[in-house]
Amino acid sequence: MTSAGAAPGPGVDGTAPGPGRTGLVLAIDAGNSKTDVAVIAADGEVVGTGRSAGFQPPTVGVEAAVDGLAGAVRQAFAAAGVTSVTHVSACLANADFPVEEEQLGAALHARAWGATVDVHNDTFAILRSGIAEPRGVAVVCGAGINCVGMRPDGRTARFPALGRISGDWGGGWGLAEEALWHAARAEDGRGEPTELARTLPAHFGFDSMYALIEALHLEHVEQARRHELTPVLFATALDGDPVARALVDRLAEEVVTMAAVALTRLDLLGEETPVLLGGGVLAARHPQLDTRVRDLLSARAPKAVAQVVTARPVLGAALLGLDRVGARDEVHARVRAYYEAD
Repeated sequence: MTSAGAAPGPGVDGTAPGPGRTGLVLAIDAGNSKTDVAVIAADGEVVGTGRSAGFQPPTVGVEAAVDGLAGAVRQAFAAAGVTSVTHVSACLANADFPVEEEQLGAALHARAWGATVDVHNDTFAILRSGIAEPRGVAVVCGAGINCVGMRPDGRTARFPALGRISGDWGGGWGLAEEALWHAARAEDGRGEPTELARTLPAHFGFDSMYALIEALHLEHVEQARRHELTPVLFATALDGDPVARALVDRLAEEVVTMAAVALTRLDLLGEETPVLLGGGVLAARHPQLDTRVRDLLSARAPKAVAQVVTARPVLGAALLGLDRVGARDEVHARVRAYYEAD
């Protein structure tokens, strides 16, 4: 996590901020596919919200990516009747290394949306949204896979989560690629038989993997639609296909391995600690995956308490911001109640 700006000004004790700042925290949760923002007043009321498209600085550059946040922030500020806040708590996709957090923090601070700015990887938003205090581990499996952990003393555990170059396996995109690989080899004889050779092309209306491969290669089927194959993989596994089931089991192994490593790094393996499961793949609670994750976690981290996070991640960004400014417990509770009733 990286901070930018001066020490927090008025409002850190939960009272109204100074002139021009009637909002306490601007919470930003910017994922690869969408961005949610919220203005939290000093009493914990959510007084303004906004939404915009995904946040992808590696593709468009830092300044253009932050420009993309501006519309949602303007929308939230207009609803709240403010022009700035005491503190900006931003949980951002692609903030994977300290240097990236620093660049993004500087870019956000330059917008003068708040007196101070903290930048976290967006996985921390999912973690904080699911815990009552800043202590626990979260594994997030959506398009990719990532894991973070934190303790109240500020210690954190995290992974670069850049794909295969950083040792990752899994996530929706990765599962779709693995399913395609096995299905292609099954059809042409290089691999063992699997129903995936039928179910994957059938999803797009084709009768063979050859036809699907050609359509993907020539972009008759958009590359972005590959993520649609991940639910097909889970459905095929549920029907008993051994290859599909093996892929689901491997994902469970990866999820639990990341959680166990993070717990060990934070000296939490021997303590009762929440392990949050988030992201579209884990939140869907596919029976085989959910059962396997919980069984493996019970064996490797018996005191871990697994739970699926369903609250919107912007709640976590808001709570991290309230942690930072020292807001009272009742302010935290009001924000949580707002989002948990959503």
